[in-house]
Amino acid sequence: MNSIQLDRHGRLKHFLGIEGLSRTLLLEILDTASSFLSVDAQSVKKVPLLRGKTIVNLFFEPSTRTRTTFELAAKRLSADVLNFNISTSSTSKGETLIDMLRNLEAMHCDMFVVRHEAGGAALFMAQHVAPHISIINAGDGRHEHPTQAMLDMYTIRHYKGDFAPLKVAIVGDLLHSRVARSNIYALTTLGVNEVRVVGPKTLIPTGIEELGIKVFHRLKTGLADVDVIIMLRLQRERMENALIPSAHEYFQYYGLTEETLKIAHPDAIVMHPGPINRGVEIDSCVADGPRSVILPQVTNGIAVRMAVMAMTLGVVTI
Repeated sequence: MNSIQLDRHGRLKHFLGIEGLSRTLLLEILDTASSFLSVDAQSVKKVPLLRGKTIVNLFFEPSTRTRTTFELAAKRLSADVLNFNISTSSTSKGETLIDMLRNLEAMHCDMFVVRHEAGGAALFMAQHVAPHISIINAGDGRHEHPTQAMLDMYTIRHYKGDFAPLKVAIVGDLLHSRVARSNIYALTTLGVNEVRVVGPKTLIPTGIEELGIKVFHRLKTGLADVDVIIMLRLQRERMENALIPSAHEYFQYYGLTEETLKIAHPDAIVMHPGPINRGVEIDSCVADGPRSVILPQVTNGIAVRMAVMAMTLGVVTI
């Protein structure tokens, strides 16, 4: 995939996934995002880096945080933004994906931000778009969600500093989570001490240990002395079979409460990519508590997505 997403100088041309990217490049994304965070404090929250560029949001799946933060990121870089309504587009009338891309290219667009239910959709588009157009993967099937992983890494670095000594637990529906996959790639590449996944056997992919992580099926052992907890929602819309008895029983065994949070390190932070299912994977007291950094994740997502857009279109600094 890197032969597609990197140019001949090793710089981002597309941003399709974390797997295979270097630690140096991931840190460059985080450092670039830091330079954009100050834009939020300006009275006019804009910089002219992408003035004259047109960015199209192509979301084939529903989204709130991701689509909105991509739109805000593009507008703060002064780009023109087109939100393509897939449900009323010609693809719903039988138009092929290639034909849709060709028509959008004819409108002189510069970037497509793509969310699709099929894994590999963003890569497919990157292989077929005109050479001047960049593709950013906003989540494809169960494959990856790279910008979510990078905003998670930014948040972890902001609160914890060095990645090296950290123990990180990812808890919940690993089987259906593209966020978990991207986070595992990012965490291991950035050199964290230990990455754990925690969940019932039915929601842990077979062979996931091969990614260099530890698997736990009991929440109390999986959270012992961890520094970062990343909670995942149950993706019941992707479940073809009854993989858990009930949401109530799931919460009893894997829900993060104030009591189970005590098992982690005393200054552990709690993260969640959203949307939150309160009372299913996390208790409201924890989600809204002092150790939660869920809302800062959303804020950081704008700066990270600004960084990725600027880097893929050839602009690195303000």
